[in-house]
Amino acid sequence: MTDLDAVEVRIWDLLAPYRDELEDATIYSMPSLRWPGVKGHDYFAAVQRSAKKVSLYAIAVETWPEALDGASAAFAKRRTGKATFSFPTLDDEMAAEVEAFLARLYVPYRAHHAGAPTA
Repeated sequence: MTDLDAVEVRIWDLLAPYRDELEDATIYSMPSLRWPGVKGHDYFAAVQRSAKKVSLYAIAVETWPEALDGASAAFAKRRTGKATFSFPTLDDEMAAEVEAFLARLYVPYRAHHAGAPTA
């Protein structure tokens, strides 16, 4: 998959399972998903497209870096900032990595906001 439109759609598709509990928001004009009622940088994920890539901002990884445990070296190379993961392409293997990362990250994010125990 090389078309950036398709990359962006696929990232949002990977975030779709979290829409049941999260609300649409923006952070710095970027569309994001956050726990209802939270403010500022306490979002779960934001997505921004540029001319050459689509970036997934997962600020919660700064609080729960263990969400990266088990990630491949290829996924780690997509990390271009503290909480930024950049995707000029997104094949099935990398999409599966993103999906697994988001699932690992959501457990503590949800627990923090909902008061649920972590796994």
